[in-house]
Amino acid sequence: MKYIFVTGGVVSSLGKGLAAAALGTLLERRGLKVLMQKFDPYLNVDPGTMSPFQHGEVYVLDDGAETDLDLGHYERFTSGRLSKLNNLTSGQVYENVIKKERKGDYLGATVQVIPHVTDEIKQRVYDVTESTDADVIITEIGGTTGDIEGLPFLEALRQFKDEVGHENVAFMHATLIPYIKAAEELKTKPTQQSVAKLREIGIAPDVIICRSEYPIDQDIKKKISMFCNIKPEAVVPFVDIKGTIYEAPLKLLDQNLDSIICDRLGLETEAPELIEWRNMVDRIVNPTHSVKIGVVGKYIELQDAYKSIYESLTHAGAANDTHVEVVRIDSGNIEEEGPEKYLSEVSAILIPGGFGDRGIEGKIMAAQYARETGMPYFGICLGMQIATIEFARNACGLEGAHSTEFDPETPHPVICLLEEQKNVETKGATMRLGTWEARLAKGSRSAELYGKTSVNERHRHRYEFNQNYRSEFEDKGLQLVGTSPNGQLGEIVEIPEHPFFIAVQFHPEFQSKPTEPHPLFKGFVAAALESRK
Repeated sequence: MKYIFVTGGVVSSLGKGLAAAALGTLLERRGLKVLMQKFDPYLNVDPGTMSPFQHGEVYVLDDGAETDLDLGHYERFTSGRLSKLNNLTSGQVYENVIKKERKGDYLGATVQVIPHVTDEIKQRVYDVTESTDADVIITEIGGTTGDIEGLPFLEALRQFKDEVGHENVAFMHATLIPYIKAAEELKTKPTQQSVAKLREIGIAPDVIICRSEYPIDQDIKKKISMFCNIKPEAVVPFVDIKGTIYEAPLKLLDQNLDSIICDRLGLETEAPELIEWRNMVDRIVNPTHSVKIGVVGKYIELQDAYKSIYESLTHAGAANDTHVEVVRIDSGNIEEEGPEKYLSEVSAILIPGGFGDRGIEGKIMAAQYARETGMPYFGICLGMQIATIEFARNACGLEGAHSTEFDPETPHPVICLLEEQKNVETKGATMRLGTWEARLAKGSRSAELYGKTSVNERHRHRYEFNQNYRSEFEDKGLQLVGTSPNGQLGEIVEIPEHPFFIAVQFHPEFQSKPTEPHPLFKGFVAAALESRK
């Protein structure tokens, strides 16, 4: 097994997750099998209880693990299917160490960061190694070099390199090369200091990824090479991408990153085959058509809150040779000023998942607007529940219909708590999570788009469609066309008479890839394009 560890310096949000994922793309296109993972130094056990404003999107894996959004990048850029083994936090590490201490596994020893915490971190790398037949494991270390919470992870990796052999481990360090406008100069000192911090710990980077807004010339590369004790060719510029993030593998290919890594690890492969990837990028950057799609949410100020939604729309746009302009609409504004002002200029409406009652009535108004005007509508998770509530109130005449999440005393609980959730008191990792099978009705729009009647999709929710109201809905035109195999859980609703009105209880955005767009997103963008025409 070969190991690549990706660290970051100077500042956060450098895009080291994107750089790691792009490297994964290049190595896969060289014929190698790649598996990726993320180590996060925060003390939360997982990001499942974090606010989207704090952390962005929570990305859910097949086995139900709630993880960092970077794992979404990993699955979109590579073919690897990830599991709970592929995301480790300090919270998990310390939780495991304390459990072992309470059981007496340490035989009375004083429990310390070294060796007990670092051993736990290394063990996760060994566990992933044993679970896969991959050729290369790429591990991104969250945070910034020098952060106190990240030190145990870096120390563990220093030890790990000695244990498995230097020839089997490469370190890639991402830093910032800031541009000082007053001096009209790029500055290398932050990178020098960041690498010095890393070397103090005992880790010398094999590659330095230099993030910058401006091109980095040979003089800058030579300076970094000299002060950081690294070959000039291993100083890899990674300038801001103006088109699409899916250009990242192509930009890093131009800098020979994959060749440098393969040489360092002794991997003999053919040059990467990227024709399909280049064609996909070209369709994103140079589309024939364009369309505006309104995403009505409550976390729209933060780009990362709906990261997978936006990426899935990009994938579907490329498949339709269309640029999707996402118009972010705060549902609270619709509540205050009505839907016409915000929705009349878009060609389709998407309502994503979410929690809490803020902005709910605005989302219900948006769903009503789409249903009554014939505008394409796609509801995801909460968006499916919103569509159900709106239809109950305005098409079925069920006054006061609501979800028991927002109104426990509603006379018509058309969305209600799962039976097994009623006695749950803790919030972390207790929802309906992970991949579940759904059976689709033959002849439904969803089955037509999928091209099959059985699908597996990822979930993250506590509340469900109340089937006691199913006959009333279907009499008025809202059809339950997708259910769990036993028929007890509602998964997809449609309005067959509508140009495009599909709402799903699961999260299809977690399985869309740039070269394999999700069929529901693909159909939705096609309907939006038709609506615009």
